[in-house]
Amino acid sequence: MNVNELPPFFIASVGPDGPQCDAWTHQPLLISLEQGGLDWPSSCRNGTCRTCIGQLVRGEVRYEIEWPGLSAEEKAEGYVLPCVAFPCSDLVLKSDQWS
Repeated sequence: MNVNELPPFFIASVGPDGPQCDAWTHQPLLISLEQGGLDWPSSCRNGTCRTCIGQLVRGEVRYEIEWPGLSAEEKAEGYVLPCVAFPCSDLVLKSDQWS
């Protein structure tokens, strides 16, 4: 995937009917969520503490670092760490806080 060919932003939704925000292609998803006024849980911001873990219901993300803080099973089930995940499409996230 050529990042330079992606649009500047996508739409991130929290839950199927929850709040939305712009998810900028060249910044971590967590920053976009915060800039959009969503209080997503976070702590370390480097992919190790797992505080920000959420499940990607729809969409695609990429990482600029080796796969952080998630098991292969979690990855297969769609779990992501928004603090180090970059959007590659419109997406829908869910977490315990935003069920």
